[in-house]
Amino acid sequence: MQQDSRAQAPARQAPEQSSKQAASTTVTATALGSWPGTDPLEATRIIRGELGAPHLPFLVELPARGPGADALGRTAALLVDLAVDVQPHGWRLVPRPGKDHRRAVSLLGQDLNALADVVGGEDSPAPSLKISLRGPLSLAAGLHLHNGERALSDAGARRELLQSLTAGAAGFVSRAREASPGADIIVQLDEPEIADVLGGTIPTASGYRTLRSVSSTEVSQAWHQIISALSDAGAAQTVLKLPEAARSGALRAGAQSPFALALGAGAHGAALPAAGLTGADWEALAEAVEAGKSIWLGILPVPANTADPRQVTALVDDVLRPWTKIGLGAGSLPALRLTPAADLADASPSVARKVLARLTQAAEALTQVAAEG
Repeated sequence: MQQDSRAQAPARQAPEQSSKQAASTTVTATALGSWPGTDPLEATRIIRGELGAPHLPFLVELPARGPGADALGRTAALLVDLAVDVQPHGWRLVPRPGKDHRRAVSLLGQDLNALADVVGGEDSPAPSLKISLRGPLSLAAGLHLHNGERALSDAGARRELLQSLTAGAAGFVSRAREASPGADIIVQLDEPEIADVLGGTIPTASGYRTLRSVSSTEVSQAWHQIISALSDAGAAQTVLKLPEAARSGALRAGAQSPFALALGAGAHGAALPAAGLTGADWEALAEAVEAGKSIWLGILPVPANTADPRQVTALVDDVLRPWTKIGLGAGSLPALRLTPAADLADASPSVARKVLARLTQAAEALTQVAAEG
């Protein structure tokens, strides 16, 4: 996207939102999924304590436990009629489940059991729960075939993975609903490699060339298929988590941005880091807000373990400055959900907890601005 250097835009019309969004008068907070440590029960208690209503708690992901607890292995464990193992170059598709696959399945089961235990002891469980999984294109970019090449390189393998993931993701929603009865399940579909998938910049196994780009049409159809399946399984919303805006520079000239593709495929919103957003990017976000979409904005950098998170006043200014410049009114602020700018797995537990607390404080401050506006 090109930098937009125009002066402040005129005030926009209030967005026509879905019934749930229209009823919301609060800016909310959540995190992207990963968390430091190895104890799912302790992590779940902390997360649900910090992200009480109206904020969005999430099913914990603890990659420090090793292979199978990472985002890629966790999603691979959901695949139906496909199995994986770990090789020196990463996760590989194999004919039948082995110890690596079984470990990934077991770790996910432990996380769901911990969630059920904590929810079962709560007097007033949160009304919503977020679960995360790797999207079909980034999954294909991360899994390898028997010959060592990425599954992304083979159109047939991409189709098979999509079908398998679609079935497994629907089952994941059902298991999450059982663990958190009565909660709306919101799915975060992570596509960290999507700009490189669309741009044809992912290296082959040899490293001497790159894989051919996947067409925007195939990407849009794949997202539409899995979003529809998640909705049919009972998911209240599906939000696409996308890489930073600067990565869109890898796209071919004239190609649609991942953000536009995600919303066109039926996603209820998109999650993306605030850093690097240009004026044109903010214009696109404004159009999405006006269309009733939710924007999950990665507004808070994760500090070093000796530092405190950015202050609330600075975070509020980071949102309001571009928000008002493009003509969005304060009444539209509840379309936002604030997140950290990155995953929290590499932070210390104390810093991770401070990040959640600071996000909820910033969300409450923005909610007050919305009420006064």
